[in-house]
Order: sequence, then C-alpha cells, then structure tokens
Amino acid sequence: MADGTESARTESARASVGGAPPGGAQAPSPEDAYLERRTLRRGSAGPLLLTGLGVAYVVSGDFSGWNFGLSEGGFGGLAIAALLMGLMYACMVFALAELAAILPTAGGGYGFARRALGPWGGFLTGTAILIEYVLAPAAISIFIGDYVESLGLFGLESGWPVYLACFILFIGIHLWGVGEALRFSLVVTAIAVAALLVFAIGALTDFDAGSLNDIPVDHSAAGATSWLPFGLLGIWSAFPFGMWFFLGVEGVPLAAEETRDPARTLPKAMAWSMGILLVLALLTFLAATGARGSGAVQDAGNPLVEALQPDGKATVLSRIVNYAGLAGLVASFFSLIFAGSRQLFALSRAGYLPRFLSLTSRRKAPFLGLLVPGAIGFALAAWTGDGARMLNTAVFGATISYALMSLSHIVLRRREPGLDRPYRTPGGTVTSSIAFVLACSALVATFLVDKDAAFIALGVYAVALAYFAFYSRHRLVAAAPEEEFAALAEAEAELSRD
Repeated sequence: MADGTESARTESARASVGGAPPGGAQAPSPEDAYLERRTLRRGSAGPLLLTGLGVAYVVSGDFSGWNFGLSEGGFGGLAIAALLMGLMYACMVFALAELAAILPTAGGGYGFARRALGPWGGFLTGTAILIEYVLAPAAISIFIGDYVESLGLFGLESGWPVYLACFILFIGIHLWGVGEALRFSLVVTAIAVAALLVFAIGALTDFDAGSLNDIPVDHSAAGATSWLPFGLLGIWSAFPFGMWFFLGVEGVPLAAEETRDPARTLPKAMAWSMGILLVLALLTFLAATGARGSGAVQDAGNPLVEALQPDGKATVLSRIVNYAGLAGLVASFFSLIFAGSRQLFALSRAGYLPRFLSLTSRRKAPFLGLLVPGAIGFALAAWTGDGARMLNTAVFGATISYALMSLSHIVLRRREPGLDRPYRTPGGTVTSSIAFVLACSALVATFLVDKDAAFIALGVYAVALAYFAFYSRHRLVAAAPEEEFAALAEAEAELSRD
C-alpha cells in the first residue's frame, strides 16, 4: 500500500474504540462500533428535496453580490464572466454527478479526490470545501442582519445578537433532523425563487437596452469600449462575481448518505438545480441592469430593490422583493450550514480531523459538526463584521476545490476506465477539463479582486496542512467509507501489477 499507511489507519481505527464485551456473544468489530456512533439518517432526501437544496445553496447570490462585478468589468465584462463561470459550473456539475454516482458518501469532494489523488489530494480538497462552507454562512449572517435592520423588523439593528439568533435557530432545526431541515429549506427557497420571478416580470416592463452600458469608459484600459468599460482585464476581474450566481451548487453530493437511491437521484437533482440556476441568473442579471442601468446598481447592497425604485421611493413590488431577499439569504445560510457539517463529518470520521467531531446524535445529526463550525462562524461574524471579505475568502477556497474535483474526474477516467459508472458525464474528460481550466482561471482572478482575502485563505490552508502532515495523516481510519473505497482501488492496482 502507498507509504505503508493502511496498517496504521487500521490500527488507529481499532485503538479508537473499546475492546469486545465479555462473554460468548458475538461482539461487533471495533470498526463497526466506531461507525455505528457516526451514522446519518438514510433515505431522508429524494429528488425534490435535493434539487431544492442545490438551489438553496446559491439563491442569495441572485439578490446581491453579483452586481459588484459591474464595477470590475461593466455590463459586458460581467456578462462574459458570468457566461464562462456558468459554463464552468455546468461542466463541473456533470463531472461531479458521475463521481457522486460512483461514491455516494457524505465525503463529497474529499471522497472523490481521495480516490483519485490520494490522502493529500483528499485533504486539500476537503479543507478547501470547509473554508467555503464555514466562512460563507458567517458572511451571510451579517447580510441577514443588514436586511433585518433595513426592513425595520422588530426594531432590531444589525449586530451580534442577530447573528447569534441566526446560528441558534437554524442550527437547532438541523439538529432536529435532516428530513425536517431539508423541507424547511425547500419552503424558504421556493419563496425566494418565486420572488425572483416576480421581480423579473416587474423589472422587464421597464427594460431599456441603452442603459446596460452606461458605466463611464476607462480609456486607459486595454480593449476598453462602452460594453467593456474596464477593458479586457475587467472580464477576468469579474470572474469571482460571475460565480455568485452559482456558488455552492457543488454541495449537493454531500447529502449522498441521506439520499434515496443516490446513484440515480444525485445526478438528476444536480442537473435540475443547475438548470434552474442558469435561468434565474439570466433573468436577474438582465432585468436588474436593464430596468435601472448598470451604473445605478453596481454598488448597491440590494440591487434588485434599487432596480425597482427609479425615484428612490419604495413600491409594493420593491417591498415584496426586499422581504424575499431576506428569505433568499436565510435559504443559503441554512443550506450552507448543512453542507459544512457534512464535509466536516466525513473528514472527521476518516481521521483527517479530530474524530469526536463526527459523532452523531440519536436523531442521526452530526451535532458537533454543526455546533463547532457554527461557533467559529458566529465568532468571525461578531468580531469582524466584514461579510464581503469573508465571502471573498470563501470564493478562494471554492476555486481550489473546483480545480481539484475536476482533476479527480480526469484522473479516474484515465486511470480506472473500467470502474462501474451508473452515470457518465456527457463529453467525458473534455467536460471536466473545461471546468478545470476555468477553475484555475477563477482562482487567479481572486487575487485581482481581494489579495488580502486570498492570503487569509492561504494562511488557514497552511495551518491545516501542518496539522495533517505532522499528525492526522498517520491516524486515518481505514474503515471510513471514503478510505475503504480508496484502499480497495489500491489493492486492485497491486493485484494487477502482480
């Protein structure tokens, strides 16, 4: 086995649990006992709930955030960036659908990369995903606070009490159970999507193509035109904001162990989620910029409301969209907490992170996987109050994971062509190669937008890698599903060499 770690993993798995009970009764193996305390509720999610989950991850990005890309690339630059990022996500989703059908476990991206790229690749991918799913909810809790204050709800102001209430309330629903949590998420997401459609209908009645390119041209920029006011480089700088229309949809496979018939359900739900998000992105982008003008919404914290208030006065429709924006933020906050807890659960269960974090409750919820990231997220939100910086840091982690997951698909297709694939990616490695190249481009683009956020993410990465290099890689749990799957591949490779 590679670097002799399989025996060490097995030994550590046995050491993590007690010995057999006395008497002649057949005792469960140490591995079984270990995993019994780390199981999720099976069969809780079907195609509808998973499709809703995929949209919920992302829907808040339609209400705000994407418009800041207009300040980087103008209408044309952001339009091209969103088109390319949409292509990246579509290609990646098709690749992940194949990988999820092969390995339907809670590890998601970590599990895929573990099989294809080894323990280091698995840890790098899982850590990048955790950076995204811990920081994004923290940032969104700040945005929720801003919405609560702007709407005058209960006379509350944005601040740590609101952030704390968000984490306590929504983590509490997750602790209740995954089925209940996903149904709640579906209802809130449906409200947000309906409001986006109502917004698009209302805003498109005032659509004016001439207002799309009203941002002043920077004539010093190479290739600058009225459609590309900041030149060709502006397209690249707008990549991270084009991602906001789709950021998070890749988290659907993290629900694999709680899904009915995952090999069939996951690919279907991921494709439906991506299709809905593409339609919403197109409608939102065109309606908001066409109704009011790119210049008017480029710096707005609430661009959809701004687009519906040309004279600055609230209307019935703008109020509806404003409240729905809060629903969209809640949907994304709620679903991202779910995703982060499942990725942490899988990494902990396999020993990459402290094992106690993967313990599950009587309702089969990874309670520490929910509480610990929640506590970290709340602390960051209350301490910094800088939602934009945390989101940019989350985007940096996301792009690393995208590149590694796409690479995993390429490697497995070439190294294990005979692997049973219940679902096959259209276009094969050409599709995942497109996703890989665009993900690498988006990764570099994060340095163009927010260097500090990129270096913060790298600092977190450095600490995590040191922990893995000096401690946890010697204590992996061979019985964990993702590790067992990878070990089987290694054993088959050895037999074929013999």
